[in-house]
Amino acid sequence: MLAPLELLSVLLLLTAIFSWLNERFFGLPETVGVLIMGLVASILLLLVELMFQDVRLYEDVTQIVRQIDFQEAVLDGMLAFLLFAGALHVDFNALRSRAWVVGTMATVGVGISTLIVAVSVWYFGALLGTPISFVWALVFGALISPTDPVAVLATLKSVKVPVSLEADMSGESLFNDGVGVVLFTVMLTLAVGEGHSAAGFSGAANLLALEALGGAALGLGGGYLAFWAMREVDNYSVEVLISIALVAALYAFATRLGTSGPIAVVVAGLFIGNRGPQRAMSDLTQRYLFGFWTLVDEILNAILFLLIGLEVLVLRLDASLGWLPLLAIPIVLVGRFAAVGAPYLAMSRFVFFVPGTVRTLTWGGLRGGISVALALSIPEVAEKSIILAATYVVVIFTIIVQGLTLKRLVQAAVR
Repeated sequence: MLAPLELLSVLLLLTAIFSWLNERFFGLPETVGVLIMGLVASILLLLVELMFQDVRLYEDVTQIVRQIDFQEAVLDGMLAFLLFAGALHVDFNALRSRAWVVGTMATVGVGISTLIVAVSVWYFGALLGTPISFVWALVFGALISPTDPVAVLATLKSVKVPVSLEADMSGESLFNDGVGVVLFTVMLTLAVGEGHSAAGFSGAANLLALEALGGAALGLGGGYLAFWAMREVDNYSVEVLISIALVAALYAFATRLGTSGPIAVVVAGLFIGNRGPQRAMSDLTQRYLFGFWTLVDEILNAILFLLIGLEVLVLRLDASLGWLPLLAIPIVLVGRFAAVGAPYLAMSRFVFFVPGTVRTLTWGGLRGGISVALALSIPEVAEKSIILAATYVVVIFTIIVQGLTLKRLVQAAVR
């Protein structure tokens, strides 16, 4: 059993080695490269175990990976800092001009995708001999429908897209995960029997509004308080410390108050990132603060994607689950297409969309660590294995296949 410091040292060492190898020999986007190497290392360990029965290397590494609480590391650790770092660099003026588009896709779009994925998984599961009840299919739909802001923002760094389309992609991904987490919580409550059909579903909208609006209000209040504190001093180290404390305190308060922590830190990040440089920060502070959060974003991203690659060592992926995990890939793509296409059709008469918006947003709807963490948080029920397997397969496909081909698709769409 490794001590926490030893475990962290192993993760940092592996991340540094894989990042160096990728930079030196492969030249893939950093996060995707680290994920692929983590995944390849996991598969090689599996093959070594099969070929050499006496070698215990696979078992030893698996024990190390099992010590990592992926759900806690992502949802209660990295997520707040990654979301704040991402929101800090978003152009609020561009986002505000696309508010209706982003808001619709982050709420109605998630609902549409959740329903389509749930119905499809429920139907094909029964057809393929791996049945899953409809309420658990809804749980899967809720956790897999939101795009992952970490994966999307990491990909946008290497893909040049028009300003309005970038605002749609980044804004939707930053807000729809908060909506998705709330929706997942509601569906999970229904699935484990703590809620009942009509009462449970009627309370979903109220809970969603409470979490979303409460999180936004908390983020706005906390962001303004930090902005005021930064305006009163001119010391970059103090102002960077204020930003760190803001993220940690907001997420903790949101969790305690029952509001959305992700939405709170996103709103605070947007406020600080757009108001701070104009009225509260010197040029020196801006350079240090934005540079610090850029480094936090890149380092935590690399560690997170390494963890996703290594997680295959402990997930229960076996042939008895049938074809449903693989079939989940086209199902989720269809749900994403509907989630993007419906708002596009409803709003295209009134709002400008660049050519290829639907294709780009559909293919650019990457899933990542949040979906895996939510799937791992499901209690030990019969449906957990199939949901975990389907989630992991979809996440790996979207990050590797969609992430590596998105640049070419965008270039073709806007040419």
